[in-house]
Amino acid sequence: MRVAMLSYHTCPLAILGGKDTGGMNVYVRELTRKLGRMGIVVDIYTRSQDEHAPHVSHDLGYGNRVIHVPAGPEVPLPKQQLAEYLPTFVEHILEFAEKKNFKYDLIHSHYWMSGIAASELQAAWGVPVVHMFHTLGMMKQRIARSEDEAEGEYRIQGENKVIRLADRIVAATVAELAQLEWLYHADAAHIRVIPPGVDTSHFYPIPPDEAKEFIGVPVDDRMLLFVGRIEPLKGIDTLIQAIALMRKQGVLERYHLCMSIIGGEPHLSREARSVEMTRLQDLSSEYGLDDFVTFLGRRSQETLPYYYSAADAVIMPSHYESFGMVALEAMACGTPVVASQVGGLAFLIRDGETGYHIPVGDAQMLSQRLTTLLQDHTLRREMSCKAVNFSQDYDWKNIATRMVELYNDVVEKTPAKG
Repeated sequence: MRVAMLSYHTCPLAILGGKDTGGMNVYVRELTRKLGRMGIVVDIYTRSQDEHAPHVSHDLGYGNRVIHVPAGPEVPLPKQQLAEYLPTFVEHILEFAEKKNFKYDLIHSHYWMSGIAASELQAAWGVPVVHMFHTLGMMKQRIARSEDEAEGEYRIQGENKVIRLADRIVAATVAELAQLEWLYHADAAHIRVIPPGVDTSHFYPIPPDEAKEFIGVPVDDRMLLFVGRIEPLKGIDTLIQAIALMRKQGVLERYHLCMSIIGGEPHLSREARSVEMTRLQDLSSEYGLDDFVTFLGRRSQETLPYYYSAADAVIMPSHYESFGMVALEAMACGTPVVASQVGGLAFLIRDGETGYHIPVGDAQMLSQRLTTLLQDHTLRREMSCKAVNFSQDYDWKNIATRMVELYNDVVEKTPAKG
């Protein structure tokens, strides 16, 4: 089987922690690798953002390609501008496939803009489309705290179009399935719940002393960790407020505690930094936490297991998460997760077993849960063991097997449309 994988707005090879790089990048990359090992040939089409990068890369191995398609200026662009270059993206894909004489059995698109491109390719190739949204515009609208954070109507219209054209939609959790039904009136018969996975050969518990030495943290110090994009919906301000409460109670000094935040570009000049990064750094200074909170910026996927394993807890105080791959990676490394009870996190974290749930925006509860984990070594060890065991069911091998079953079912049952 040959699959055309579409990841229009972000490249699966990009370094994590940027504005538009995160769980989706990991998902597309790791799923493709596992599919390759299973004999599925995958060509990933993504918009070129660097004119100096090779247009065809074999970095994922197993004969799979990442094809950087010129569509508009070969530089990063705001999502609002990207939609206008979708016709060019589709045109170049068709030319490339014809030149190479590629015949695809199925299209698997990611995020709504890729779904729009998939509709045009579907019309040309007559093959079925499997789509995954990763995040939903209407859910983001619901939690937006300002006009700048709200999603445009163009996205909602695009998502509705994709829902109608896709032969199957993959939802990460039953929560996302419900959101698609309630908010978009999607037909549940065309939706399959298949969660993202985790590479348990890469994410596994590393002895904390060795992990701390690798990342440069004193062995006797304690560390809390956030990993993700620096944007308002991640709720990092709630985390900083919780750390401030812990400082008032003397917890930070008592445990030689530091808080590490991975993501974004904190070392740029104030003028070049994102608005949210500047706001969070100012908030940290306002609370007098400059000695305790460190903005580390981006880190490669290769080093993340060391950070997870060195941490006493990973915190995800998000206002919205469709799934929460960071939580799964952390648990695979034996690290409890304290997370908002929203979206996929409400299903992924087992409250009191692999971590804790907290209400959105509740800095007081967050500080209490973190303090408990720091104080109770036995509890943390028990949570660590349960977290590792829980994560094994999400090994990418299991997830990829379920995806191939879906692919085969769709190809078998969907009549040719060309």
